[in-house]
Amino acid sequence: MPITLDQLNAASPEEAARMLDGLYEHTPWIAAEALKERPFQSLAHLKHAMAQALARGTAEQQLALIRAHPELAGKAMVAQTLTAESTHEQGQAGLTDCTPEEFARIQQLNADYNARFGFPFILAVRGPRGTGLSKRQIIDTFARRVGNHPDVERAEALRNIHRIAEIRLADKFGVEPLLGQQVWDWHEALARHSDPGFAEHGQLTVTYLTDAHRACSAQLAQTMRDAGFDEVHIDAVGNVVGRYLSADEFMAQGKSKTLLTGSHYDTVRNGGKYDGRLGIFVPIMCVKELARWPIRLPFNIEVVAFSEEEGQRFKAAFLASGALIGAFDATWLDQQDADGISMRQAMQQAGLAIDDIPKLKRDAADYLGFIEVHIEQGPVLNALNLPLGVVTSINGSLRFVGEFVGQASHAGTTPMAQRRDAACAAAELALYMEQRAAQDADSVATMGLLQVLGGSINVVPGRCAFSLDLRAPTDAQRDALVADVLARLQQIAERRGVAHTLEETMRADAAPSHPAWQQRWERAVASLGLPVFRLPSGAGHDAMMLHRIMPQAMLFVRGENGGISHNPLESTTADDMELAVRAMQRLLDDLAAELAGV
Repeated sequence: MPITLDQLNAASPEEAARMLDGLYEHTPWIAAEALKERPFQSLAHLKHAMAQALARGTAEQQLALIRAHPELAGKAMVAQTLTAESTHEQGQAGLTDCTPEEFARIQQLNADYNARFGFPFILAVRGPRGTGLSKRQIIDTFARRVGNHPDVERAEALRNIHRIAEIRLADKFGVEPLLGQQVWDWHEALARHSDPGFAEHGQLTVTYLTDAHRACSAQLAQTMRDAGFDEVHIDAVGNVVGRYLSADEFMAQGKSKTLLTGSHYDTVRNGGKYDGRLGIFVPIMCVKELARWPIRLPFNIEVVAFSEEEGQRFKAAFLASGALIGAFDATWLDQQDADGISMRQAMQQAGLAIDDIPKLKRDAADYLGFIEVHIEQGPVLNALNLPLGVVTSINGSLRFVGEFVGQASHAGTTPMAQRRDAACAAAELALYMEQRAAQDADSVATMGLLQVLGGSINVVPGRCAFSLDLRAPTDAQRDALVADVLARLQQIAERRGVAHTLEETMRADAAPSHPAWQQRWERAVASLGLPVFRLPSGAGHDAMMLHRIMPQAMLFVRGENGGISHNPLESTTADDMELAVRAMQRLLDDLAAELAGV
């Protein structure tokens, strides 16, 4: 019979420890330490307490925990000496029924892995959804992780241990993240659509107004209708817009303000399933739950699945959210893709009413604000074992492309003191950027493009092209970083006797979260029994466009696999998705109470 949180909170220390036995393989001290924090507000609170208990443990204790786990399809399985929990998990994944070839492959991987790291390979074989990975997925993950740096792999082993414990805890308490699983399934269904040239290789790519993109918009519209939205349409730039009416508007008793939310459904090439799309499906699930009861709030909810954010097919990023603030540039219509098709032609082929684009501009007076849920796209939450984080600001950024021009000369005959090496100038600048950005909290600096033009192995580089990407949470911090980098660039050029060119290619102001809306997210996270962790966003989002006309705030959801994004390995769990839905539900409830004066 499942146990309850009330039972755990009321139990004696010995009894409570027995309730949590088996969560961490042969390591009862973790649960014992966590239990000192009783009473627990939620299972999320308990999970975090256990993660923190392990984080406070010594390196030796952490390594002992890793080594307490059995190999996958290893000697313990063959000898039938696995714990009941491990037996169930490996059996569910099909590892007890491997073909001779699969078994031989896993044994070789076990040997290679242990030789490299000195501990067994650990994987939460029930996977991010909780229903199990395939043997193919397990073997592919095994082969990929053998090549990790030892420090990275040790952290990944511990992360998977926490995931195993999370699933085992859900089994003990008889709970299942049903809302998160539905959100997961929506992502999987939408990911079936991909552009030609990528779909054939199992890669996800959805660029603006391709057949795959239009299939996504149609599917999203149907998902909104099935969820219970009152109004659903596809607008003049391909945004999928769903509205769930307030009590007053549903009864035709007056006009209400609207809460705007959403994110984008296009992707980068060979990208992940969750960037953008998570911020569409989480509010859809919230509306679905409201419609199921049914409940009407004192405000409308407008969910927009933005058709374009990534700027992959045409060089016009954020055109979809830009249209909502009146920032759609008509000259974009003449841009052509790699096949010579203009944006205008693509829109006409999709049946979009180009002349209606100006009508998409929202009147900020009609809106309460804009909120966005997004996968973090970074490693911070993953490293801290936190499922949710509240965004403080979307970083302001400046981008440049430039070139150092020195003197190409013979690599063997030109003395070091007489060289005018353009590549060394760029390298020195790159190292300075790294050092300078590290002096600030949350500033980042990247030289993402670096190319010796016309280079040869035995020639001192005469020309070196480079890029600069400089970001910070505030415009003032960004501008100070830029000023220092550009000053150092000038110093390097003069000292090394090289000329340089530099062109600004992009400028985006910081978008700090509106204090009141940030606090609403913070209260929502705290209500789940989780610590409130605040962090800036280094990536750009649709929220930074809406920020220009209305208050905005964002919620980040932890990413798996070190928080990687814009990559097929981009992932999150059904459990974390569930928490994101619950957080948004709490925000909606609290906002309704605020507006009602409760």
